[in-house]
Amino acid sequence: MARSPDGLMSRFFIAPFLCVSKVFVAEKMMSYSATVLDHFEHPRNVGDLPSPDAEARLEHPVCGDIMTLAVKLAEGRIAQVRYRTRGCVASIAAGSCLTEMIQGKSPAEAASLQREHLLEALGGLPNASVHATHLAMDVLSQLLKKLPR
Repeated sequence: MARSPDGLMSRFFIAPFLCVSKVFVAEKMMSYSATVLDHFEHPRNVGDLPSPDAEARLEHPVCGDIMTLAVKLAEGRIAQVRYRTRGCVASIAAGSCLTEMIQGKSPAEAASLQREHLLEALGGLPNASVHATHLAMDVLSQLLKKLPR
C-alpha cells in the first residue's frame, strides 16, 4: 500500500496513477503509421506567427484537444504557417501534416483539401484517433473564413 499525502496508508491513493498508466499503455499499443510517428516526434511548423493574416483556435468538443493555426499570405499564397496543439499523438501529427499540405497553396487550394486527403497523407489512423483529422480540418475551415478577401 502507498502513503497518501496526509500520511495515511491507502490503496486508493495510487488509483489515479494506475488510470494514467493504463491510458498511456493503451495509446502506445495503437498502431500508428511511420508517418504519424514522424510528425509526432518531429512536428513541422510549430510555434506562433507574429502578425498573421488569419488565426483560428478550436477545441474538440469530445476529447478536449486544442489546435491553433495561423497563416501569412504573400502574393495570394500561404507563405508561412504555424500551429500549436495540445492533445494526443494523432492531433499533433495531424496539425504538423496539415501545415505541410497547405504551405505554398492559395486559400482556394487549401479549401479544396478534404479530410480524407489528410488521413491518407498520415498513412491512416486507428479509429479511436480519427477525430484528430476532424479537428485539423475544422480549424483550417475557420482560418480560411477569417482571411481577407
